[in-house]
Amino acid sequence: MTVSVAASPRRRWWRRPGAVVAVALAVATWAVVAAVVAVVLFLGSSRETVVAGHDAVVRPTFDPYAVIRPGALLPDVRVPLDSRVGVDLELGKTEVTSTDELVQRYAFIASQPEGQVEKVTGLVTDMALSAALRGAVVGAVPVALWLLLGPVRRRQLLRGVASWRGVAVVAAGATAVVLLVQPWDPDAATTAQAQEEDTWQGLGDFLGDAVPLPAEAQAVEIRQDVVTAQTRRLVESAISTYDTSLEFYSAAAEEAAELEVRQPEEDETVVVLVSDRHDNIGMDPVARAIADAGGATAVFDAGDDTSTGQPWEAFSLDSLQSAFGDLERYSITGNHDNGDFVGDYLADAGWERPVDGEVVEGPGGATLLGVDDPRSSGLGNWRDETGLSFGEVRDLVTEAACEADERVATLLVHDAALGRDALAQGCVDLVVGGHIHVRSGPTAVEGANGEVGYTYTSGTTGGAAYAIAVGSKPRRPAETTLLTYRDGRPVGLQWVVLQTNGRFDVGEYVELDYAPTTTGADGEPTDVPTEVPEQPAAPEDTAGPTDDGATG
Repeated sequence: MTVSVAASPRRRWWRRPGAVVAVALAVATWAVVAAVVAVVLFLGSSRETVVAGHDAVVRPTFDPYAVIRPGALLPDVRVPLDSRVGVDLELGKTEVTSTDELVQRYAFIASQPEGQVEKVTGLVTDMALSAALRGAVVGAVPVALWLLLGPVRRRQLLRGVASWRGVAVVAAGATAVVLLVQPWDPDAATTAQAQEEDTWQGLGDFLGDAVPLPAEAQAVEIRQDVVTAQTRRLVESAISTYDTSLEFYSAAAEEAAELEVRQPEEDETVVVLVSDRHDNIGMDPVARAIADAGGATAVFDAGDDTSTGQPWEAFSLDSLQSAFGDLERYSITGNHDNGDFVGDYLADAGWERPVDGEVVEGPGGATLLGVDDPRSSGLGNWRDETGLSFGEVRDLVTEAACEADERVATLLVHDAALGRDALAQGCVDLVVGGHIHVRSGPTAVEGANGEVGYTYTSGTTGGAAYAIAVGSKPRRPAETTLLTYRDGRPVGLQWVVLQTNGRFDVGEYVELDYAPTTTGADGEPTDVPTEVPEQPAAPEDTAGPTDDGATG
């Protein structure tokens, strides 16, 4: 006879005595350690970047202010934030010829701060996430050690801590922490902050009733300890520039949103073309408003976003990204975007750079080929060839376009002259560029193969008369162009110009006709030329000394 004995069921772990309490203590320990470590790491974090044209160090704080420390020449400034987390910006070196020029730049950037705010906010967010992740990892260490030791070893350690040796070890560790932190230090951050509070003064009180203060600047405060009569004059000038710039470009953006421009059909795609911005961030919201009014879903950047291509001009690229970051974005660099910085910066921000000699798919399914300008320009009247010459690059672009498997719908260049030979051979539908700061075209060109293409040069979007367009309003008419695509090729364009007096001029929509004949039905010649027209001379190419900035 066999007697079976039923095995007693294993008790679920959460039903064991003290299990829930142990888990709760473990989670609480992890949370507390993780939070403390995350806060300490966060407040000790910093990031190096470029802000307002300066090399800068960004540090988070728990004071609800954005504090800007421009250095010894100018007083510190702070602005209250609607947040528990603040930021401290320590500005370093920059490229500038005078303190007055520097202050005017500050005022201009302050009137269109979105790009800089997004950059700093992104850096602080990144520091917070990094600190939280590291805090979570560190918080798990004591819990993991507790589990790995096991109950027997834990009891042994607890008995050891209760001994005189254990007490001595704990006391020594606590002493080391206190000596490291030095809470009695009169130079601690809290003391320094308390001392600082007595030195801040509202900007309105600082300037007095003689200078009307814009509503947006009412909350700004300034440090008094280094204020001089010269500083007061500079601040007054900056307020004037800020107010004028904000009023002009804000009004222009509002009016641009209501412009009567051609609306795309259901099967059409619109691309906004910008070129030769030359650091004029004030025009970015205006150009975006024009793009929205015309139903644009993509943007072509034909180069010269900067004056020298140096990192201090990152504020211009940040503004461009802020204005068009949610559209399809394609960019090439101009002769003033000297070096690799501008192209790499935009590529890192998500702009597609069709400059490797391969035809890519662009907006609306249209084929796209682009190339960076091989020249580099500075703020003077010099211009150098870098690497391949202009003619060599033109030859390479022509070869790439004419040997492509598909006909190139758009050739995006800085100087339309780079597409001259590709048009002459009939390999491109449309060549678009800038560089000369004035509009030219669209001009039809019949290629050697009988195919018709167009060349079009846009005026300066930044309203630049010279290499840099920073100012309270455009220095010359500022132009933006809307390109329309249908069935994979450009079919029309329309320009919009903001005059220096704030008036908008809207051009007629021009249809692009690709009829491959040079004679009409009556046998008379049409307007389609058989040779590529000469481009207007850039201002830098005219006789006599000029400022090279006049080119795009």
